[in-house]
Amino acid sequence: MSDSKKFGVVAEFDSAAAIYKAAETTTDAGYTKVDAHTPFPVHGLEKALKQPPSHLGWFCVLGGITGIGIAQAMQWWMNSFDYEYWVSGKEPYSWPTTIPITFELMVLLTAFVAVFGMFGINRLPRWHHPIFKHSTIHRVTDDRFFLSVEATDPKFDAAKTVEFLQGIGGVNVEVLEDD
Repeated sequence: MSDSKKFGVVAEFDSAAAIYKAAETTTDAGYTKVDAHTPFPVHGLEKALKQPPSHLGWFCVLGGITGIGIAQAMQWWMNSFDYEYWVSGKEPYSWPTTIPITFELMVLLTAFVAVFGMFGINRLPRWHHPIFKHSTIHRVTDDRFFLSVEATDPKFDAAKTVEFLQGIGGVNVEVLEDD
């Protein structure tokens, strides 16, 4: 079987400390397409995996600024030109009166960007992932920790990667195919 038909190699570990150490050792060995699958968040694991920070926050900021701009432009047009409406002797477009609508549209667009941006960044929905073929992956929601090295990694070689993961304490090390 060629490496192009493979998803990668997955190894099981028994503790948070073991998966943290394995992640550090794996990335220090030069592997770049490495991911950890854990039953709960492990503090600092993203740094051990050398994952870059998420850009979702910047997308949310842009969504919020867009919401503010759209709300202000919409209210300016509606109150100054389309339908002038004097309330309590104030000008038709008075920015303090636009704050509630502006805030609501900012929150709405930021929420949409956060949800759909997260889907896009994480490439969701994905109805089936090749990692589910691992024989003991069902224990990841209970008490086991898994480390995967993808076949797209430049350093990936199935036999050497299996040997490497076994050497750092991985058990149930399996080579998984991608459909």
